[in-house]
Amino acid sequence: MTRTDGKVRYEPKSKVDASGAPYTPQTAASDVAATLGILEGRWKLLILFHLFDGKEHRFSELERAMPGISQKMLIQQLRQLESDGVVRRIVHHQVPPKVEYRLTEWGQALCPALDAILVWAAARERLVDAGTVAEPSPQ
Repeated sequence: MTRTDGKVRYEPKSKVDASGAPYTPQTAASDVAATLGILEGRWKLLILFHLFDGKEHRFSELERAMPGISQKMLIQQLRQLESDGVVRRIVHHQVPPKVEYRLTEWGQALCPALDAILVWAAARERLVDAGTVAEPSPQ
Protein backbone atom coordinates (compact mmCIF):
# COMPACT_ATOMS: atom_id res chain seq x y z
CA MET A 1 0.00 0.00 0.00
CA THR A 2 1.33 3.44 -0.95
CA ARG A 3 1.62 6.07 1.72
CA THR A 4 0.14 9.43 0.86
CA ASP A 5 1.11 11.46 3.90
CA GLY A 6 4.30 12.66 2.21
CA LYS A 7 2.56 13.39 -1.08
CA VAL A 8 -0.57 15.24 -0.06
CA ARG A 9 -0.08 18.32 2.08
CA TYR A 10 -2.23 21.32 2.69
CA GLU A 11 -0.82 24.28 4.51
CA PRO A 12 -2.88 27.37 5.18
CA LYS A 13 -1.77 30.47 3.27
CA SER A 14 -1.45 32.22 6.60
CA LYS A 15 1.18 30.19 8.43
CA VAL A 16 0.52 31.87 11.78
CA ASP A 17 -2.66 32.19 13.80
CA ALA A 18 -4.04 35.38 15.35
CA SER A 19 -1.63 35.13 18.29
CA GLY A 20 1.37 34.85 15.95
CA ALA A 21 2.01 31.18 16.76
CA PRO A 22 2.49 28.79 13.84
CA TYR A 23 -0.62 26.91 12.77
CA THR A 24 -0.89 23.24 13.50
CA PRO A 25 -3.73 21.07 12.18
CA GLN A 26 -5.35 21.31 15.61
CA THR A 27 -5.14 25.11 15.93
CA ALA A 28 -6.26 25.63 12.33
CA ALA A 29 -9.29 23.34 12.84
CA SER A 30 -10.09 25.04 16.14
CA ASP A 31 -9.94 28.53 14.61
CA VAL A 32 -12.12 27.51 11.65
CA ALA A 33 -14.65 25.85 13.98
CA ALA A 34 -14.82 29.00 16.12
CA THR A 35 -15.33 31.16 13.04
CA LEU A 36 -18.03 28.88 11.64
CA GLY A 37 -19.73 29.08 15.04
CA ILE A 38 -20.35 32.77 14.35
CA LEU A 39 -22.28 31.81 11.20
CA GLU A 40 -24.07 28.90 12.83
CA GLY A 41 -27.83 29.24 12.77
CA ARG A 42 -30.55 28.55 10.26
CA TRP A 43 -31.05 32.18 9.22
CA LYS A 44 -27.70 33.92 9.72
CA LEU A 45 -26.32 33.36 6.23
CA LEU A 46 -29.56 34.53 4.65
CA ILE A 47 -29.51 37.65 6.82
CA LEU A 48 -25.90 38.30 5.80
CA PHE A 49 -26.68 37.96 2.10
CA HIS A 50 -29.46 40.53 2.48
CA LEU A 51 -27.04 42.91 4.21
CA PHE A 52 -24.12 42.49 1.78
CA ASP A 53 -25.28 45.44 -0.35
CA GLY A 54 -23.72 47.75 2.25
CA LYS A 55 -26.95 49.65 2.90
CA GLU A 56 -28.89 50.04 6.12
CA HIS A 57 -31.96 47.81 6.32
CA ARG A 58 -34.92 48.31 8.61
CA PHE A 59 -36.01 45.40 10.75
CA SER A 60 -39.36 45.17 8.96
CA GLU A 61 -37.60 45.13 5.58
CA LEU A 62 -35.49 42.14 6.66
CA GLU A 63 -38.57 40.44 8.04
CA ARG A 64 -40.42 40.85 4.71
CA ALA A 65 -37.39 39.59 2.76
CA MET A 66 -37.44 36.31 4.74
CA PRO A 67 -41.08 35.20 4.95
CA GLY A 68 -40.37 31.96 6.85
CA ILE A 69 -38.67 33.57 9.84
CA SER A 70 -40.48 34.62 13.00
CA GLN A 71 -39.87 38.00 14.62
CA LYS A 72 -38.39 36.30 17.66
CA MET A 73 -35.92 34.28 15.58
CA LEU A 74 -34.91 37.28 13.47
CA ILE A 75 -34.26 39.30 16.63
CA GLN A 76 -32.21 36.44 18.14
CA GLN A 77 -30.09 35.96 15.03
CA LEU A 78 -29.48 39.70 14.59
CA ARG A 79 -28.51 40.07 18.27
CA GLN A 80 -26.04 37.19 18.00
CA LEU A 81 -24.51 38.68 14.85
CA GLU A 82 -24.34 42.05 16.62
CA SER A 83 -22.65 40.58 19.71
CA ASP A 84 -20.12 38.83 17.43
CA GLY A 85 -19.30 42.16 15.76
CA VAL A 86 -20.66 41.24 12.33
CA VAL A 87 -23.75 43.49 12.33
CA ARG A 88 -24.27 47.02 13.65
CA ARG A 89 -27.66 47.97 15.09
CA ILE A 90 -28.67 51.60 14.62
CA VAL A 91 -31.50 52.88 16.80
CA HIS A 92 -33.23 56.11 15.76
CA HIS A 93 -34.95 57.64 18.78
CA GLN A 94 -38.29 58.62 17.35
CA VAL A 95 -41.93 57.63 17.48
CA PRO A 96 -42.62 55.09 16.10
CA PRO A 97 -39.23 53.51 16.89
CA LYS A 98 -36.93 52.94 13.93
CA VAL A 99 -34.16 50.32 14.05
CA GLU A 100 -31.81 49.64 11.16
CA TYR A 101 -29.09 47.08 10.63
CA ARG A 102 -25.97 47.07 8.50
CA LEU A 103 -22.80 45.05 8.32
CA THR A 104 -19.74 46.25 10.17
CA GLU A 105 -16.52 46.60 8.20
CA TRP A 106 -15.48 43.20 9.56
CA GLY A 107 -18.85 41.73 8.54
CA GLN A 108 -18.49 43.16 5.03
CA ALA A 109 -15.05 41.50 4.81
CA LEU A 110 -16.87 38.16 5.03
CA CYS A 111 -18.39 38.69 1.56
CA PRO A 112 -15.39 37.38 -0.47
CA ALA A 113 -15.16 34.27 1.72
CA LEU A 114 -18.83 33.44 1.17
CA ASP A 115 -18.44 34.14 -2.56
CA ALA A 116 -15.56 31.64 -2.61
CA ILE A 117 -17.82 29.06 -0.94
CA LEU A 118 -20.46 29.69 -3.65
CA VAL A 119 -17.84 29.12 -6.37
CA TRP A 120 -16.71 25.94 -4.60
CA ALA A 121 -20.32 24.69 -4.36
CA ALA A 122 -20.93 25.43 -8.06
CA ALA A 123 -17.80 23.47 -8.98
CA ARG A 124 -19.10 20.51 -6.98
CA GLU A 125 -22.45 20.71 -8.75
CA ARG A 126 -20.65 20.53 -12.10
CA LEU A 127 -18.70 17.48 -10.91
CA VAL A 128 -21.90 15.79 -9.70
CA ASP A 129 -23.58 16.52 -13.05
CA ALA A 130 -20.56 15.07 -14.87
CA GLY A 131 -20.70 11.96 -12.68
CA THR A 132 -17.18 12.32 -11.27
CA VAL A 133 -18.38 12.95 -7.70
CA ALA A 134 -21.13 11.12 -5.84
CA GLU A 135 -24.27 13.07 -5.02
CA PRO A 136 -24.61 14.13 -1.39
CA SER A 137 -26.54 11.69 0.75
CA PRO A 138 -29.88 12.91 2.10
CA GLN A 139 -29.83 13.70 5.81
